[in-house]
Amino acid sequence: QKQLVESGGEAVQPGGSLRLSCAASGYTLDYYSIGWFRQAPGKEREGVSCSGSIEDYTYYADSVKGRFTISRDNAKNTVYLQMSSLKPEDTAVYYCAATHRGIPHCEVPADFDSWGQGTQVTVSS
Repeated sequence: QKQLVESGGEAVQPGGSLRLSCAASGYTLDYYSIGWFRQAPGKEREGVSCSGSIEDYTYYADSVKGRFTISRDNAKNTVYLQMSSLKPEDTAVYYCAATHRGIPHCEVPADFDSWGQGTQVTVSS
């Protein structure tokens, strides 16, 4: 059974850092692109960062460039999202998702086939 499980979300102060993990089971991550998305209350789900399965492709939304870093450890079947210089507007439920596309369309959540249950990130003083 294919499953994605996010972890690492918690409450932090502005300027703080967090590392989110997306552990995949039933997948061989070498063949999948993984995306991190977030959804704040009353807002649409948005693509934050994606890691393609080919060409070392990565994507970052403008709002997180220079602050977030996506990485993958295919041996551990895990994708990470390192978040630093966190802002209150980063508060959201963060989801990871998988797609067969070698170069994912990170701005199109509907392109992703499988989703985790989400992990809450709250940035507040």
